[in-house]
Amino acid sequence: MLNCISAGFVCITRNDWHFCDNPGAAWGRIAAMIQATVKTSLRSDQSNTLFSYPKYWAECYGTAPWLPISRAEMDELGWDSCDIIIVSGDAYVDHPSFGMAVIGRFLEAQGFRVGIIPQPRWQNTVDFMALGKPNLFFGITAGNMDSMINRYTADLRMRSDDAYTPNDEGGKRPDRAVIVYSQLCRQAYKDVPVVIGGIEASLRRIAQYDYWSDKIRRSVLIDSGADILLYGNAERAIAEVAHALGAGKKLGEMTSIRGTTIIRDSIPPGWTEIDSTRVDWPSKIDKLLSPYEYVTEQQQPEGVIDPAAPMSLRIIPLPLQSKQELDLETTYVRLPSFEKVCGDPVLYAHASRVLHQEASPFNGRVLVQKHGTKEIWVNRPPIPLETSEMDGVFDLKYQRRPHPSYGNAVIPAYDMIKTSVNIMRGCFGGCTFCSITEHEGRVIQSRSEQSILNEIEQIRDKVPGFTGVISDLGGPTANMYGLVCNEAHSEIGQRCRRLSCVYPTICKHLKTDHSQTTQLYRKARELKGIKRVLIASGLRYDLALRDPEYIKELVTHHVGGYLKIAPEHSEEGPLKQMMKPSIANYEAFKEQFEKYSALAGKKQYLIPYFIAAHPGSKDEDMLSLALWLKKNKFKPDQVQTFYPSPMALATAMYYSGRNPLKKLHYKSERLHIPKKLEQRRLQKAFLRYHDPKNWPQLRDALTTMGRSDLIGSGEQHLVPAEVASARTPSTRVNAQSFKKRLTKRGQK
Repeated sequence: MLNCISAGFVCITRNDWHFCDNPGAAWGRIAAMIQATVKTSLRSDQSNTLFSYPKYWAECYGTAPWLPISRAEMDELGWDSCDIIIVSGDAYVDHPSFGMAVIGRFLEAQGFRVGIIPQPRWQNTVDFMALGKPNLFFGITAGNMDSMINRYTADLRMRSDDAYTPNDEGGKRPDRAVIVYSQLCRQAYKDVPVVIGGIEASLRRIAQYDYWSDKIRRSVLIDSGADILLYGNAERAIAEVAHALGAGKKLGEMTSIRGTTIIRDSIPPGWTEIDSTRVDWPSKIDKLLSPYEYVTEQQQPEGVIDPAAPMSLRIIPLPLQSKQELDLETTYVRLPSFEKVCGDPVLYAHASRVLHQEASPFNGRVLVQKHGTKEIWVNRPPIPLETSEMDGVFDLKYQRRPHPSYGNAVIPAYDMIKTSVNIMRGCFGGCTFCSITEHEGRVIQSRSEQSILNEIEQIRDKVPGFTGVISDLGGPTANMYGLVCNEAHSEIGQRCRRLSCVYPTICKHLKTDHSQTTQLYRKARELKGIKRVLIASGLRYDLALRDPEYIKELVTHHVGGYLKIAPEHSEEGPLKQMMKPSIANYEAFKEQFEKYSALAGKKQYLIPYFIAAHPGSKDEDMLSLALWLKKNKFKPDQVQTFYPSPMALATAMYYSGRNPLKKLHYKSERLHIPKKLEQRRLQKAFLRYHDPKNWPQLRDALTTMGRSDLIGSGEQHLVPAEVASARTPSTRVNAQSFKKRLTKRGQK
C-alpha cells in the first residue's frame, strides 16, 4: 500500500524519504489515500475513470509552474528526482494542443512528478541523463507529428524547417525518433522501463509499409526495444500503467490494458484464435474438427489428448467466425506474419483491411502478428473518453505558452494554435489517406460547452497580445462536435464494423443535427472581449448540408473571408478510393455558402483542397480535375501530393496495388498507382495548370494523351501553345530541358 505521511517536512514512501515543501497537503491526504487505495484494490482497473485513481504520494509537491526541463528547475521545486520523464521531438509548449503537455499535466494531476526532455541531442546519452534517473519510466514520443513526415516532403526531399522547433529550425529531431530516443534511454539507464506512444508509435504498432525505405518494417515496439506501446489518445492506458508501476507492479504483468501493444513469447491458454492469415480459403469449409479445435499434446500425460480437458487454443478459420459465439475478452485475430506480408502485397492489404475492421472500441478484438519467434499482441482499442473526462484533461493547469527558456524565439506551430480551441477528438469520416481515425478512433469525444467557453476566457486573459479573435473552434473535423451514433450502445452499434459513418452514404443511425455546435458558436461570440470566432478546421460539407441553420450561422459570423474545404477530387474513381463524397455535395455546399454570404452582405470565398497522385487516380482523372478547376476559375496555390503514411488504407493500396475496402483475393482488380516520381509530379502539375513553370510538362503530357486540342490560347484550352522566344538559344528553356531539370532535382 502507498503511504504519504508528513512529519516535519518529510514525505515517506515504502522505500524512500522525500523532502516535501508542502507538508500540510500531505497530512490532509493520508486518510483519504489509504481509504481510496483499499477501494481500488477491490475493483477492476477497467472501471476506473481518468481521475478516480488515488493520487500518487508525490502529490504533496503540488502543481509545478512549468514541468521541469532542467535539474535547476527540479531543485527549485524541491524535487530530488522525477517519477516519470517524457522525451519528445517537439519543443516544450505547455498547451493542450501539444501531446507532451497533455500527458505531462495529466500525470502530474495523478500525483506524479513529471519532467520533460524536449528535442534532445541524439549523438550521445548526455541530454537523456539531464534530469537524472526516473523512478518509474521514460515516456517516449516523436512529437505531434510523425518524425519522417515532419522531415521529408512527399517527393522525399528533406525539409529545411520544423514548425515545432524554436525559430522554425529544421534538423532538431532524428529520423524515426521513437526508435532513436528509446534506444538512448535504454543506454542511459538500462533498468528503467521504456513506454512509447504518440502518433509515430501508434501508427507503427504492427508491421507497416515504410514509404521512405520502400519496404515493410517491423512493429516499432521491436525495433525500439521498448517495453510497451500505447496507441491512440492514451490517457486511460498511461494512467493505468503509471499507477501500476507506482504500486510496485512490473510492466510484464500488464498484459491486457486496452490501447496497448506488448510482445509475447507465446499465446496464453484459454484463447480462441480467428485465423486471418490467408485470403484463399476454399469456398466450402467443413465443420470445425481437429486441427481447428485441439489441446496441445504437451499438456497431456504421455501425449494422450483428453477430450474432456479444457482447450488451450481453439482455431477458427476467418470465413467461419460469424457462425461462432465468441467471447471478446478471450478471442484474438491472427494477422499474417511480418515475414508473410513482407513477401506478399495482397496479404499486406488483407492485414490492413482486418486491422481497420477491428478498430471499434465496442467490438474490436485483440490482434496478434508473429514477428520471427515473437508475438506482437495488440490489445483491444481504448474506451473513448466521456465528456467529463475530456473536460478534466483540457482544464488542467496549462501555462498556454512555450517554456520561458525559449525566450523570444518563434515556434510556428504554437503561433498557429495559441488562440484556437480544440473542442473534440476522433473522426468517423474514415478517409483512406488520413490517419486520424487510426490514431484517435471513429467515436467522437466532445468537451462540454462550459469547458470550451472557460478556455476561450483563459485565452482572452492569458495570451499576450490577444486581439479578441479566436482563430478556430474545431478539431479533426469542425462540424462533428456532439455528433454520435444514436445506436452506439444498442445491439446494432455493438455489431457495427463500418469503416465510415458517412460513406458511401450517411448512416441512418448517425445524429446529424448541428444545433449543439451552432449554440456553442453563438455563446462563444457573445463572451465579453471576444470580437470574432473563426472556424479554420476542416469541414465535412456533406454533413453540413443536413443542417442549413448551421451553414447560415457559420457563413454569416465565422468565416474570415475564406473557408478552407477539401473535396480532394472531382472524379468518382479516385473519390471512391478516398472514401470521399461526390463533387456534387461540394457544389451543393458552395451554393449554400454563396447564398448566405450574399444575405450577410459579405464577399467570401471557398478555398478547395485537392490531392494529386492518390491511388486509383489516373492522368486522365487529373486532366478532368484540371478542366473542372479552370471552369470554376480556381487557381490552387498550395496543392498536396498523396503521402503514404503508415497504416492508412490508401497506403495499403499504394503498396499492394489492391483495394482493401473490398474483400481481397489474388485475382482482385488491380488499382492504378502513380508511383514514379515523374508521374506524381505530372499529376501535381495538372492541379497547377495555371503556373507557367508547368506548361512544358503539361504540353508533352497532353500530346502523349492525344489531347493536343487543349493546347492553345482560347477559353476551351488548358495551357497556351509554346511561343518562340526572342532570347538567345542559350537562355531559352524548352520542354525537354525543363524535364531534365526536374529529373536532376528529384535525384538530388
